[in-house]
Amino acid sequence: MKKTDIKTRADIFQLVTSFYQKVRNDEKLGPFFNETIKDWNAHLEHLTTFWESSLFLQTKFTGNPLEAHAKVDKAFNHSITELHFGLWLNLWFQTIDELFEGDYAENAKRRARKMGTFMYMNIFAARNS
Repeated sequence: MKKTDIKTRADIFQLVTSFYQKVRNDEKLGPFFNETIKDWNAHLEHLTTFWESSLFLQTKFTGNPLEAHAKVDKAFNHSITELHFGLWLNLWFQTIDELFEGDYAENAKRRARKMGTFMYMNIFAARNS
């Protein structure tokens, strides 16, 4: 089967859903997500909107991911490390490579790498405030 690029919200939903299934099953990442997210259907829609906004440069997303991640880190006794972000990023790349190829797929990887770095730095800074 020939892979295509990420083109639509449905493509992003497929990516997000497949990716977070892996995250939820991961022994290191799963506990953070499974103990925090109460309504996975709503969360997957929210994350789809986030990535749709990011990749297609739309302004549909509302929320504060930095604040949300800092709260999760605090709830888990500041135990989120760069290892967790590395695992998250590897699963993201793996899922993209399984499903898609093209410019938007590569952009999704670049944006995730930048976001992961920025998110971890923000979490670390929030620990000292």
